[in-house]
Amino acid sequence: MTYYASADRYETMTYNRCGNSGLKLPAVSLGLWHNFGGMDAAENGRRILRRAFDLGITHFDLANNYGPPPGSAEEVFGRIWKQDFSCYRDEMIVATKAGYSMWPGPYGERGSRKSMLASLDQSLKRMNMEYVDLFYSHRFDAETPLEETMSALDQAVRQGKALYVGLSNYGPEQTKRAAEILRGLGTPCLIHQSHYSMYERRLEQGLQETLEEEGIGTIAYSPLARGLLTDRYLKEIPADSRAAGLSTFLNRQDITEEKLKKSRELNRIAEERGQSLAQLAVAWVLRKGRIASALIGVSKAEQLDDIVGTLGQSSLSDEELDRIEQILGGGAL
Repeated sequence: MTYYASADRYETMTYNRCGNSGLKLPAVSLGLWHNFGGMDAAENGRRILRRAFDLGITHFDLANNYGPPPGSAEEVFGRIWKQDFSCYRDEMIVATKAGYSMWPGPYGERGSRKSMLASLDQSLKRMNMEYVDLFYSHRFDAETPLEETMSALDQAVRQGKALYVGLSNYGPEQTKRAAEILRGLGTPCLIHQSHYSMYERRLEQGLQETLEEEGIGTIAYSPLARGLLTDRYLKEIPADSRAAGLSTFLNRQDITEEKLKKSRELNRIAEERGQSLAQLAVAWVLRKGRIASALIGVSKAEQLDDIVGTLGQSSLSDEELDRIEQILGGGAL
């Protein structure tokens, strides 16, 4: 059946300016880290992508090695994009990354010019695209001069294979130096993708201040703590959950009694607000307007409606923030 995007898709989504650029990102973006691999049901992925776009989610985040197997998420996305979204290309922000292990041998990972640009060419072929909107260095590579990695990002833009470039999983000093190099090359760093949630707060240890000083936008991945900040694990580990399976990203050992206790207490605050725990978690990440977008992953299209529903009630009072901090025992961003 031919897909026609919802006519009112831009009416309820919030769009935030990304750093000092003119680009706006949806407050909620969709990541294809999970549930889009070759072992997953393609039709379910298609439903998720269609529903996301209908809700005004215009930013879709991938990486060369997403799957499993590596590369299959880009292949699945590419097929769906060709079927349903090619006519909407100018309304979409599509991102991919390179840096982690992708193919055998010394050129299949890290940040050399050879690895970065070969990876981007492969990604474009898998996705049936001439360019991506955003190309990331997925991690800092101590074995490669930072100038070489950043010049590869710059070259991707100059070749017309990417419109913007970004960093992911870089520390504050690495980010500052990378931003300086990119500015000198004439290709400013648009964005930094950081692991950030109520349970992961390293972003607050100097990196967010660096990003603001450099005019770089922030997108937070895993704001739901890989499911720990949803109602999935409030009582037990469901048999069909990621933690119950063979996932390397969340296992039973990650679900400590301490975190479960905190999640239940946070859930009480969410219930008082008439929200789900997932909605509260996203609202918390987006508080104070310092994060351009919360990057979420879902296994069902219906979960998107719940998360996007956050935007109608995203403000948190000082009292609520204080209560959350007491539960978490952390500092405030």
